[in-house]
Amino acid sequence: MSLSRRTFLIGAGSVLALAGCGSSNDAGSSGGGKVELVYRLWDEQQEVGYKAVFAEFTKENPDITVRMEVLPWDQYWTKLTTELASGKAPDVFWLTVDYFPDFAGKGVLAPLDDLISKAGLKLDAYNENVVQSYKFEDKQLGMPKDMGIVGLLYNKDLFKKAGVTMPAELTWAPDGSGSFLEVARKLTVGTKQWGFCSWNHNQTQWLNWIASNGGHAMDKPYGTFDFAGQKSVEALQFARDLIFKWKVSPDGTRTNPPTGQATEMFYRGEVAMFPANNALLPFALPEVKFPIGVAAMPAGPAGRTVVINGLAEAMFAKTKHPDEAGKLVAFLGSEKAQRLMGDAGYIIPALTDAGAGYQAFWKEKDIDVKPFLDSAAGSTVNLPIADGWTSKSTEINKAANDLFLDKTPVQGIAAAMDKIGNDK
Repeated sequence: MSLSRRTFLIGAGSVLALAGCGSSNDAGSSGGGKVELVYRLWDEQQEVGYKAVFAEFTKENPDITVRMEVLPWDQYWTKLTTELASGKAPDVFWLTVDYFPDFAGKGVLAPLDDLISKAGLKLDAYNENVVQSYKFEDKQLGMPKDMGIVGLLYNKDLFKKAGVTMPAELTWAPDGSGSFLEVARKLTVGTKQWGFCSWNHNQTQWLNWIASNGGHAMDKPYGTFDFAGQKSVEALQFARDLIFKWKVSPDGTRTNPPTGQATEMFYRGEVAMFPANNALLPFALPEVKFPIGVAAMPAGPAGRTVVINGLAEAMFAKTKHPDEAGKLVAFLGSEKAQRLMGDAGYIIPALTDAGAGYQAFWKEKDIDVKPFLDSAAGSTVNLPIADGWTSKSTEINKAANDLFLDKTPVQGIAAAMDKIGNDK
């Protein structure tokens, strides 16, 4: 999906300031055999954390330094795609699940299996879903970096004012039964305050409803889209019914991308429960004037399944410094590096047992992020892994906007989404 800055914050990270631009193959080697590697990312908050990580890396590898480049989200992918095609790209860079298929079969990503093995790292120590996300033809093309997990952020002041306690587990069903809708109704006040925000964001919204209702957006990676299957349609209808049948959410005229105000409505205290990736927390905290709570997404008829959007560290296959870049990738996957980032509250590490520091960091800010960690350890599903997904998702998202308007029947919208996804 082509995401605006606002919607991307909910999905993975920040899309902010531009730092220096360059290319790995411009960096070269300085005198004395020293090597400078170029590392590219799009989140200037994490850039701060990585300064400590790379200081530790250079301490262990005195002849290797790392220069970071921070690019805004849209520019990041435009520039990277051009560079990879021309054979001139950063040595190591961030990669997402949705962009991975665009690059996996083109020989521009270095296989990492040997360097992972030589470094003594075990892929089964990382979240399995994230590991599998970056496999292509039995080769590991991405080092698992982190886990973006979907949960509910909620406004504790609104809960207190309504005399509502967040249940230990929220539940939902397509017919409106379950504790989730009951809570949302109690928190809705006319058209000025909404219990929930049902809006068009695939990662934090309708992909989760589909999965927890027992449906499938796709039958398998690189497979067939199935938005029009019965369970999927029920879930999509539920997303609409929250607005027009049960009236606990604002409608798409206020929330649909690209101009919608969904996130801002939560910040302003107009929405009590807001589904979000954990990466939104560092950005939400300075914006709100109320204490934030965290809850797991509601469990549906098939249980709780949430979208996980883990990033990976990718290595340019044609880097001029393969040995040094390989050392960097291995270090970034190490317990030391993942804990440095997790303990500072930037990420939930993809390394399964490295999340305690992340939880402790947010506890000091009086936010219990355990529901995110519990959900990561439970049933998770990826964003669709499909050839051309980045371009198709833009059109699918346009079709899905109609889910949040009371016009076209949901079955027809789902069929249109399938057609876009399955057309070659």
